[in-house]
Amino acid sequence: MNILMLYPEFPDTFWSYKHALRFVGKRAALPPLGLITVASLLPKSWDKRLVDLNVDRLQSRDLKWADCAYISGMSIQKDAAQQLIKQCKASGLKIIAGGPLFTMDHESFAQVDHFILNEAEITLPLFLQDHKKGKVQHLYTTNAFPDISTTPPPQWELLNMKRYHSMEIQYSRGCPFNCDFCNVTSLLGHKVRIKTAQQIITELDGLYATGWRDGIFFVDDNFIGNKRQLKEDLLPQLIRWRKNKQSITFQTEASINLADDPDLMNQMVDAGFDTVFVGIETPDEGALAECNKTQNANRDLVADVKRLQQAGLQVQGGFIVGFDSDNASIFRRQIDFIQRSGIVTAMVGLLQAPKGTKLYQRMEQAGRLTGISSGDNVEGTTNITPIMDASRLHAGYKQILNHIYAPKHYYARIKTLLRECPRPNVSGRLSRADLMALLRSIFRLGIIGKERVHYWKLLVWTCLRRPRQFHLAVTLAISGYHFRKVCEHHVH
Repeated sequence: MNILMLYPEFPDTFWSYKHALRFVGKRAALPPLGLITVASLLPKSWDKRLVDLNVDRLQSRDLKWADCAYISGMSIQKDAAQQLIKQCKASGLKIIAGGPLFTMDHESFAQVDHFILNEAEITLPLFLQDHKKGKVQHLYTTNAFPDISTTPPPQWELLNMKRYHSMEIQYSRGCPFNCDFCNVTSLLGHKVRIKTAQQIITELDGLYATGWRDGIFFVDDNFIGNKRQLKEDLLPQLIRWRKNKQSITFQTEASINLADDPDLMNQMVDAGFDTVFVGIETPDEGALAECNKTQNANRDLVADVKRLQQAGLQVQGGFIVGFDSDNASIFRRQIDFIQRSGIVTAMVGLLQAPKGTKLYQRMEQAGRLTGISSGDNVEGTTNITPIMDASRLHAGYKQILNHIYAPKHYYARIKTLLRECPRPNVSGRLSRADLMALLRSIFRLGIIGKERVHYWKLLVWTCLRRPRQFHLAVTLAISGYHFRKVCEHHVH
């Protein structure tokens, strides 16, 4: 059996980093971890070929070779997935689809032959059993959540790894919190299920054996969902594993209460973590209560961010406007918070209600849904009829983006971060790829870019005040170019 595994192309979005990737000679930020994990769950005797449309073209010879196509994706890849499905059907291929996009919205894909929804550790074996019997059903779904301590390592060998900026790995699934705009718990549950530390070390060993020596993203929606296991089991083993592998650093996502645990922060930094994404959402207590973001309530969120930075963790932040309790002051308050906190990578979006969330249910009951959530965090759209005047909401949203990604304010946040964050995990050595990225940034940002004055001021300041953070300063300058291009597309 020849299995063609397909991953649709991402549009140009905040997290695609498409404009920044050109500086470093890469085609995609991250690989399709779900598909290469599913590949490990398929029979070993089957031949598998992966075509990630973000780094490769789908050739006619691929379609002729295949007996069937396995397609996965996320909500933001919906349009690309539809086109990919049409192309496969035109070639006479049977299509099996799974992943978050299809789990949340499989009704939109009439041409798919078989859906394997929810988590593949449960539903894929059911499909394979029926396949053996020659009685395959159209839909496989479950309300159960698997024990992932038996999940096999991904098949890294399916990837053309030179085309990716970072690799991915997963330690846990599920989140203990219940934010009403988030579909993580509807997809993966409240109970935090974890892999063993030995599983993670085995996966890292496999990745290292391929020659990978760069960054790795732990894709957990809340990496600190089980603090005890982290502190007692995984992090000590990661510290030992990374002892002679200093070029590899980690980043992940976590809730803001990480800032309450100095020991955990220090352990993460010792283990090689240098970046953490945190859902800040809003500085407004009323909005936090409205969306049930209890873990962020009654806190000095700027102080929390500073503690994370001072521990050695760059904080990336998610922000939302358009809550029912928001008034006209929220736009200035969001700007002020972002600038004071030194969160350089600040993803700001309008409130959206994904399917499966409590927010979706509330808006549906209230007759305020206007469609399906796009999955794009910064495109300036919402599928909710807002309480605030819609034109005022969109004008305020544009005001935020125009301000925080204007070179003057963006580069000011880089300096704020560099002052706060010691970045102990940066080696200080520039590789050939780093040098090429620097040269490209000098031309694009320092010579022809509208940010050239701010760019040179930052580089001189960093060389004089924070020379060990030079690599980070250049990286963030390059990222800022991407963010501005994306935001300019949406606000003009």
